[in-house]
Amino acid sequence: MKSTPHIDPKAPIAPTILLPGDPLRAKFIAETYLEDAQQFNSVRNMLGFTGTYQGTPVSVMGSGMGIPSISLYAWELIHVFGCTKLIRIGTCGALQEGINLYDVVIAQGACTNSNFLDQYNIPGTYAPIGSYRLIEAVRQNAKELGVTTHVGNILSSDTFYNADPTFNDRWKKMGIMAIEMETAGLYATAAEAGVEALGLFTVSDSIVTGEETTAHERQTAFTQMMEIALPLAQI
Repeated sequence: MKSTPHIDPKAPIAPTILLPGDPLRAKFIAETYLEDAQQFNSVRNMLGFTGTYQGTPVSVMGSGMGIPSISLYAWELIHVFGCTKLIRIGTCGALQEGINLYDVVIAQGACTNSNFLDQYNIPGTYAPIGSYRLIEAVRQNAKELGVTTHVGNILSSDTFYNADPTFNDRWKKMGIMAIEMETAGLYATAAEAGVEALGLFTVSDSIVTGEETTAHERQTAFTQMMEIALPLAQI
């Protein structure tokens, strides 16, 4: 068995892995959607499971909060365990009018205020983007199930509570659809390794209107997102 300081597998990790931030959400996905799920990780309580979805092996594991956390796990999952399709699933705050609660945002690109990209010493400004093949497939899944989606640019922010009161407005002016905290790091890590990645988000609150969802409502909307994300393991 391969292992790292952060992942100690007790079952094979599938080539496709879903990455919710919350490890308890990973447990919920495994118990709700996967058959014959086995837990492969409990280090730092970052729970990970592998099972099958309609006969196809799928893994799911918590990734924590922020770019440093998800990129650490993504690097190990890619380079040590051989994952080739990494799908971040989570929630986001909408930054544009017309993007409503419970809609699903698909990150075509991911801006960031993080210094994570500096490590690559790129002679310019790198723009992390998701796999177009996965974007196209998940859009089709959503269309068939009647799930409203928005595809475009998001922001992966290092700051949840920002001291600059103009922060959100500046990003909104540039057409950023929504804010979360991880995807730019995932996209860059996947790109450097030559594998596929995608970020999907249920809109849990609107920074524009101030509307918020309840915990129960988020659970229902999350179920819709899972129904369009899981079939990606089969392509």
